[in-house]
Amino acid sequence: MRLGVGGILQDYLPLVVFIGVATVIGLALLVAPFLVAYQQPDPEKLSAYECGFNAFDDARMKFDVRFYLVAILFIIFDLEVAFLFPWAVAFGKLGLAGFWSMMVFLGVLTVGFAYEWKKGALEWD
Repeated sequence: MRLGVGGILQDYLPLVVFIGVATVIGLALLVAPFLVAYQQPDPEKLSAYECGFNAFDDARMKFDVRFYLVAILFIIFDLEVAFLFPWAVAFGKLGLAGFWSMMVFLGVLTVGFAYEWKKGALEWD
């Protein structure tokens, strides 16, 4: 590091240039869609879309329970991955007890997956 105000400013010049370029690119990406976008969208495209139902139907209508089953399956396997990463990182330090505890965890998940499969939760007719 150089001494003096000129040396300090010269050391931080790449950082200032980087922040300037990032700001220009960010502003360009924010402004470009307003300049390029098609200005007369279809009413169908403007309508709200949620779970495959028309937004203007009755709110108390029945809907398929499979939406919940898919969400639960996603949560189960998302949690499995969230537990597997730290376990894999610390695998060498956990020893045999850490290995078998994860095998029990994966076994419970496998039994749950087999149950869901047997009940037809993965079939989407």
